[in-house]
Amino acid sequence: MRIIIIGAGQVGLNIATRLSQEKKDVVIIDRDFRALEMISEQMDVQVVEGSGSSPEILKQAGILDSGILLAVTDSDETNLVACTFANMLSPKTTKLARIRNDEYLKFQDIWAKDLGISMVINPEVEVVRAIYRIMRAPEAVEINDFAQGRVKLLGILVDEKSVLCDTQLPKIREHLKVEEVIVAAIVRGEKLIIPSGKSDILKGDLVYIVCKDKDLEKIAHNLGAKFSPTKNIMIIGGGNIGFRLAKFLENNSFNIKLLEKNRDLCLELSEKLESTIVINGDGTDQNILNEENVKDMDLVVTLTEDDETNILSSLLVQKLGAAMTITRINKPEYTPLVRTIGLKHVVSPRLAAVNTILNQIRKGSIISAVAIREDVDVMEAFINNGQDVANKRIMDLRLPQGVLILAVLRDNEIILPSGDTVLRSGDRITVLSSRKCIDALEKNLTTKLECF
Repeated sequence: MRIIIIGAGQVGLNIATRLSQEKKDVVIIDRDFRALEMISEQMDVQVVEGSGSSPEILKQAGILDSGILLAVTDSDETNLVACTFANMLSPKTTKLARIRNDEYLKFQDIWAKDLGISMVINPEVEVVRAIYRIMRAPEAVEINDFAQGRVKLLGILVDEKSVLCDTQLPKIREHLKVEEVIVAAIVRGEKLIIPSGKSDILKGDLVYIVCKDKDLEKIAHNLGAKFSPTKNIMIIGGGNIGFRLAKFLENNSFNIKLLEKNRDLCLELSEKLESTIVINGDGTDQNILNEENVKDMDLVVTLTEDDETNILSSLLVQKLGAAMTITRINKPEYTPLVRTIGLKHVVSPRLAAVNTILNQIRKGSIISAVAIREDVDVMEAFINNGQDVANKRIMDLRLPQGVLILAVLRDNEIILPSGDTVLRSGDRITVLSSRKCIDALEKNLTTKLECF
C-alpha cells in the first residue's frame, strides 16, 4: 500500500522515517528540493518536488494507487486543498490532515462528509491530553493508555533513590507491592533491552512497565510520588497550547496562573479565559516568579515556542521550589539531554502528532499504536475466529525476536500474561515491537492474526 506524505517538516520526516523502516511504500511531496535531496540520501522513499495542493503533483506522486494521504505541512490551507483535490482524484484514499486553526476545526463534520477527510490531527490538543496523563502519574516520565484505558504503559526514569534501582526483574512486584506488572522494555543509554528474568534495573535506566489502571496510584505511591492534590498550576507561555491547557484546566476546577511576556496577547487571553489569572511577565525572570509565589505551585508547565526558554524556565522554577514541572520540547534531540539535567517530564507537539497519525494509519490492521521511542512501537490487535494463534500458549507462538505480548483484554477482564497464557479468539492483545520487527510481525502474523 502506497502512503503519500505532504510536507517534509519534522512531522512528515518523522513519520516517513518510521514507515520506511517498516518497508512501506512511501512518497514524500515538498517544495524544498534540498530537504527532499537529504531525505533521498537517508531513507528508502520516493520524493516528488512541488506543492501537495497541486492535482498534477498528486498524480505524479501516485494518488490513484495510494491507500493513505497524510497532509502534514505547517499550512492548514495547503493541507485542506491537498485533501480536496485528493478526494476528487481518488475518493477511496484515506485522508488525514494536520489542522490547528480553531475556525477550521468547527467544520470537521463537513470535511468528513464532503472532502472525505478521515481524521483531523491537532498537535496542540494531543499535547494537552499528554500533560493531563502525566499529572495522573507524576513519577512516570510518560504514560500511555491501552485496552480502553484499563492498561497503562509507564516510562519510569530510575535514579539512585528509586526502589527499582539495582533490582532484579523477579523482585519488581515485591518493590511495587503489586501482583500483576510486566517490565516491557529497558532503555539504557541508546540501547533498547527486551528484558529476561535475569535482567537488572540500573541507575539511569528508562524502564517501561505495564500495569492495570486500578494499580496506577498504588505503583506511583510506591515509586515515591506524593499524592497531595494538584490544585495550583502555573502556565508559562500563552500561545495556542498554553491557552488550550488553561481552558481545559478551568473546566476541571484548577487554580491557574498564566505568565505571558507579550502584553497584547495577555489582554486577548484575559478576555477569552474565565478564572485564569493572566500575568504579563517573562518566565525566566526570577523576581516575577517569586512575586507570583512559584514555590507554592503544585505544577508549572512551560509552553513557549522556544525550547531554550522552556528549559531555562523549568530549571529556574524547580530551583525556586515548584513541586513539579512539565517542559515543552520541539526538537526531539533535546529530550534525552534535558532529562540528564533533571527535567523528567517532557511533551512534544510533533511527537504527539506523529503518535496520533501512526495510530490512525494502522487502523484497518491495528486498533491503536503508540511510538514510545524512535525504534519501538506498542500496538493493539484483535484475535479473530479461525486464526492459528487461538487456543495456543504465548510461548508456543512463533513471534519475531523483539516482539512481546504485554496484555490481554478478554471479555471484561485484563490479563497481564505469562508464557503459559493461552490466547483465545476474541482476545484484544497489546504488543510491543522493535521497529525492525514490525514488517516481519505483520507478515508472519497475517495468516495467524488478523488485526483490525
